[in-house]
Amino acid sequence: MSHEVLRGIVLPPPAQPGDPLARIDTPSLMLDLTPFEANLRAMQAWADRHDVALRPHAKAHKCPEIARRQLALGARGICCQKVSEAVPFVAAGIHDIHISNEVVGSAKLALLAQLARTAKMSVCVDNAQNLAQLSQAMAHAGAEIDVLVEVDVGQGRCGVSDDALVLALAQQARDLPGVTFVGLQAYHGSVQHYRTREERAQVCRQAARIAASYAQLLRESGIACDIITGGGTGSAEFDAASGVYTELQAGSYAFMDGDYGANEWDGPLAFQNSLFVLSTVMSVPAPDRVILDAGLKSTTAECGPPAIFDAAGLTYSAINDEHGVVRVAPGVTPPALGDVLRLVPSHVDPTFNLHDGLVVVRDGVVEDVWEIAARGLSR
Repeated sequence: MSHEVLRGIVLPPPAQPGDPLARIDTPSLMLDLTPFEANLRAMQAWADRHDVALRPHAKAHKCPEIARRQLALGARGICCQKVSEAVPFVAAGIHDIHISNEVVGSAKLALLAQLARTAKMSVCVDNAQNLAQLSQAMAHAGAEIDVLVEVDVGQGRCGVSDDALVLALAQQARDLPGVTFVGLQAYHGSVQHYRTREERAQVCRQAARIAASYAQLLRESGIACDIITGGGTGSAEFDAASGVYTELQAGSYAFMDGDYGANEWDGPLAFQNSLFVLSTVMSVPAPDRVILDAGLKSTTAECGPPAIFDAAGLTYSAINDEHGVVRVAPGVTPPALGDVLRLVPSHVDPTFNLHDGLVVVRDGVVEDVWEIAARGLSR
């Protein structure tokens, strides 16, 4: 990874291979390889058991080395959410990428066409004008791209929700140059965070019924619908077993976070926390309060503050730009100045986007620092 050079001063990496945890500079994003690898194996095995493809979502981590490891275990390819986000992955030799989003604007379409000349790319559409512009960009660049019509299965975000529109877009994609219709995207984002398994199961059954009805409509109209992609960490258990989805887009399962941790996980899939923000106690102003060096510039709080891992009686109670306020329960010995705590981010995806590198640890010893190469790439 690159290091800032200023007047001859080189910013060193937060850690070196062989360092113990205590030598990692903070705040740092840290990956514990043992639970991480167990999470990867569990999701891949679940997909294999149900004969569905796993296409993990790289927006969760933005790190090519993580994607390589998922692919090595059997993943079909990856998802990216933005075109620019895909660039470092293509550069890293990952050549099967689905842009699980609509792409609008001439600059973005031109970049997508450039990527499609190098890698196998697919993209979502839910608008006839956008589909025509996509075709023009591909034809102009001499590129080809697979197209999936995005359908709204209850999220209330992107996607069409009308039989006639689904059919019209598929027919349009079939007839235009530079694009090939291959199926549907049927992703329900909100259900990922429904807290009970039964709530998630009910919504997933309804989403699968909607997706299946659109696929049947297309097939009855003579249009093959080979791919139905969707699913996430919270719904993979049900989507894989539905008999409708052909691939899963889960991403956070590899790491987990506080928000997913609030879900009920008493089914066959139970993932472990593998991602942490390491933070140092920088001030001990009172017996009931210590201050950490990790705030909003190290972990996000739109899903609440981070949790302190494996530390009863300590609560991360307030988050500022560069400070975290930790309350110490009565009778609990407070951490000492210089102690390093593990924080569990409340939301993985934007937390990764705050860091340049990921310190990778096994059995308490640093193995490597992986570049988060797509950090900040959201165009």
